[in-house]
Amino acid sequence: MFDQIEITILSALQTIFDQFGWAGVFGLMVLENATGITPSEVILAFAGWMLIERHDIAPSFILVGGVYAGLGSAIGASIMYWVARLGGRPVVDRFAKFFRIDTAHIATAEAQMHKWGAGLVLIGRVIPGIRTLVNIPAGIARIPFHKFFIATFIGAYIWCTLLIGAGYVLGHEWKLISEYIKTHLPLVLSLGAFGVGAYILYHYARNNGLKFYLWKPEVKPLDSKTKIG
Repeated sequence: MFDQIEITILSALQTIFDQFGWAGVFGLMVLENATGITPSEVILAFAGWMLIERHDIAPSFILVGGVYAGLGSAIGASIMYWVARLGGRPVVDRFAKFFRIDTAHIATAEAQMHKWGAGLVLIGRVIPGIRTLVNIPAGIARIPFHKFFIATFIGAYIWCTLLIGAGYVLGHEWKLISEYIKTHLPLVLSLGAFGVGAYILYHYARNNGLKFYLWKPEVKPLDSKTKIG
């Protein structure tokens, strides 16, 4: 059954890529980020293989492909952002209840978004499992849209370019990317949490006038013969 589903998905992707090329990647990334129902690692890795490697296109085009996918991601994320922003907590809570998401988590994320702003969006865009969900608290917190869009595009571009490049390198073994991500997801989440913590610590220190040193300068006591003034 699962093999048949996989074949169906790959056949559909191949048809879309054959007919629409990178415009198809753009459209699929809009759908993925607006709904979260299509796995980006499959779309992007398959695109790196089908649209670059199999057509003998220079690997430098991976950077261009990242632009198509990044823009699609940012536009799709914007749809979810505006739904949350215009609908507010009532709409978000209704969806959370439908998908069995703890509303306490959403409230916590909203509070953090109020505090740290678009920087939290940027970090969240490169963490699996959080990439699409970060749009919701950003909308509720009413992060300025231009800041949200820019942060989303930068984070999405990094994510998409890496996956397209991985698909190009691995070729027909693109499925290894998805397996690798699942296997190493705890490490990825830990690194993401470290990044969020470092970002929060940096802004806390800056806002409170604190300074951190990698080494503590040695302060020699004054000699009795040293003259002051």
